[in-house]
Amino acid sequence: MSSLTHFDESGAAHMVDVSEKASTPRIAVARGWIAMAPATLARVVEGRASKGDVLAVARLAGIMAAKKTSDLIPLCHPIALSKVAVDLEIDAPNDRVQIEATVRNSGQTGVEMEALTAVSVAALTVYDMLKAVDRAMNIGGIRVVLKDGGTSGRYEGS
Repeated sequence: MSSLTHFDESGAAHMVDVSEKASTPRIAVARGWIAMAPATLARVVEGRASKGDVLAVARLAGIMAAKKTSDLIPLCHPIALSKVAVDLEIDAPNDRVQIEATVRNSGQTGVEMEALTAVSVAALTVYDMLKAVDRAMNIGGIRVVLKDGGTSGRYEGS
């Protein structure tokens, strides 16, 4: 594994200088899930959540979060994003909502953190909208499943 880039030679945290890096097309896909009681999932499927369309609100929250990642993660660069897509799918056999975020740009640094942030905030939004009926929901499995572009090349996870 290569050295950690967010620390200088004295061990102090710093923002990585990407000014000499070439702009390249970049993509990242992240996934995660939120598990809930079967009755809670039924409310989502049937559109009976008192706060509104859970999946639509969570999708918008994820998109907005990706755009604000550098405001949330101290050493992330503010970057222009060319695409953010957040997909939420009902996984009835596992009493879950599966969440996937795809983020693209053409720039000097990757978009993995933006994809991870989108999934995380979408899951948190689902929790917020349903917590009145199910405080035991469980968020998990948040990970990068695809990263491509830049000098480190392609990564594919599961």
